[in-house]
Amino acid sequence: MEKVNEIPPIEIVKHVARKKFKNYAKFIDDKIVLSQFHKTYYEILDRFAHGKIKKLIVTVPPQTGKSEGSSRKLPSFLLGLNPSLKILIGSYAASLAEGFNKDVQRIMDTPEYKSLFPDTRIMGEEKKTRYQAFARNSKMTETIGKGGYIISVGRNGSLTGKSVDIAILDDLYKDHMEANSPIVREAAWKWYTTVVTTRLHNNSQQLIVFTRWHKDDLIGRIEDKENVVNVEKWEDLDNIPEGAWIKINFPALKVGEPTEIDPRLPGEALWEEKHSAKKLNAQRELDRNEFECLNQGNPGSAEGTLYGNFKTYTDKNDFGVLIGRGNYTDCADTGSDYLCSICYDKYQSKEAVWNEKERRYKHLIFCLVTDIIYTTEPIEVTQVSVPDMLNRNDTDYANIESNNGGRSFAVNISPKTKTEINWFCQKLNKEARILSNSANVTQSIVMPYGWESRFPKFYEHITNYLREFSANKHDDAADVLTGIVEKEVIPTIYQKRRGIRVIN
Repeated sequence: MEKVNEIPPIEIVKHVARKKFKNYAKFIDDKIVLSQFHKTYYEILDRFAHGKIKKLIVTVPPQTGKSEGSSRKLPSFLLGLNPSLKILIGSYAASLAEGFNKDVQRIMDTPEYKSLFPDTRIMGEEKKTRYQAFARNSKMTETIGKGGYIISVGRNGSLTGKSVDIAILDDLYKDHMEANSPIVREAAWKWYTTVVTTRLHNNSQQLIVFTRWHKDDLIGRIEDKENVVNVEKWEDLDNIPEGAWIKINFPALKVGEPTEIDPRLPGEALWEEKHSAKKLNAQRELDRNEFECLNQGNPGSAEGTLYGNFKTYTDKNDFGVLIGRGNYTDCADTGSDYLCSICYDKYQSKEAVWNEKERRYKHLIFCLVTDIIYTTEPIEVTQVSVPDMLNRNDTDYANIESNNGGRSFAVNISPKTKTEINWFCQKLNKEARILSNSANVTQSIVMPYGWESRFPKFYEHITNYLREFSANKHDDAADVLTGIVEKEVIPTIYQKRRGIRVIN
């Protein structure tokens, strides 16, 4: 009896890898480990790759492998399916987008990829021969003879003359500071509406995947202006309304009942092996509002007052060793604003504490507030009261913002005190600074016991300061507390110029 030819097992594996994104990822990367979340994530990206989803938003916590799927493996898979596709990878910086492009090239250079998609080729050894017309660099990768490409663009970069079949936007905001800047948010929106969308056509697809930082980010604005459908069941992906966005959020800690797409029980971690529920709950206690934004994809819950309860002291020795006495002063912007000047003792913890982010032991810094002037009195009065306070508190140095007449103020009070006066220009966006440093303020600045009666107006303004920046009538108190943290707790580089002494 004649023996029937059997298909080698490797060919079956390859056949499936050419069709399914999850299998493709495993084939080209045999070290990859896919948790239940990653399997779901890759299934969603697979449906996008096959055109079943036209406009997709996926929000996930940081360090969970979102970019590995969306911006490294997915573009190469898309070109394998169709080497004529024109793909955009956009990010907050050109260098990051170009890094994704290089990673895609490395994948497409592998023998595994070439064995799956032999018709999809990019410049390699051929560069030395007749194919020199096809680009391969960090900004542009073209498929040889097929008309497809991957173009990498940073936020605010141009796409002149380039059409886009698939736009992948991965992390349009660098960090909390950028996302809290209304200028940056507006610039990102303008870039999206005037550059990205103008290069799309009727059949173009869009994938937006990033960690939420602010309710008014790109995703928030799209939700305000377009039809965005939140899905929980797989069948929801089979009945997408015309023109609608599909949005799927994967919170770090599960909220609500299990669903088909996210079957975790309430409180379970998204990726327990790397970011355990125990670790995430501890992180949440540091700053609940920021945790909701960053890890839960829920910036709308980050409303209410910005600052939690401040620590207070009666015995300074509880906070370590005294290493200096400082002051931070911000002169009033207008006649209705407050001059805010705060004196503090800078203490260093006696024992070093392990810093997980920097992977080293560090001493904690605490700034114990000793005195405050918070007033709308005219400059004739404050040019006397502030140096008196500096002398009374044996202040070693005072940092005075030179904006809004601060330089003249610094020059005028200098002869009246033994304190070293340092003026500097504050160029960073005030809203971004205050919102981004709120957790550091409540962790590092310690108030004297009974401060609510000693400094009642300051206490009222700071404890009722709202996270919604535009809702606050005065930001002078929050601005100075933020400045103290920036100078004393967070390493901050200011450009040295004549007359400025940098205190770090």
